[in-house]
Amino acid sequence: MAASGVDKVFDELGKMSVLDLVELKNKIEEEWGITAAAPVAVAAPGAAAGGGDGAAAEEKTAFDVVLAGAGGQKIQVIKVVRAITGLGLKEAKDLVDSAPQAVKEGVAQDEADSIKAQLEEAGATVEVK
Repeated sequence: MAASGVDKVFDELGKMSVLDLVELKNKIEEEWGITAAAPVAVAAPGAAAGGGDGAAAEEKTAFDVVLAGAGGQKIQVIKVVRAITGLGLKEAKDLVDSAPQAVKEGVAQDEADSIKAQLEEAGATVEVK
């Protein structure tokens, strides 16, 4: 039995790296206006009716990932910064050398957490603001 188009796409997604999947998510958001944060936005009115603290926490939808320090494996951190930002070698090195510096600004919570995990795995100190 031949695999359907959906099965083929699903198989291809399984072969992609996390960075490629993040790029794909961003492209889908830009092209079609579809965001992964939509269920959170639907839940926000219910949270706002419940009380002030829950509504204030839901309002923050854009986060900045800030590189606080390169750590001991500076070369690995530069490689990850290049992969995340698409910067050239010199620009990525300058960004890492000038820490604390924002790596990505105005990203969704899940993307910010993914970037933070990748940078911390490379040995960097990272803050999400």
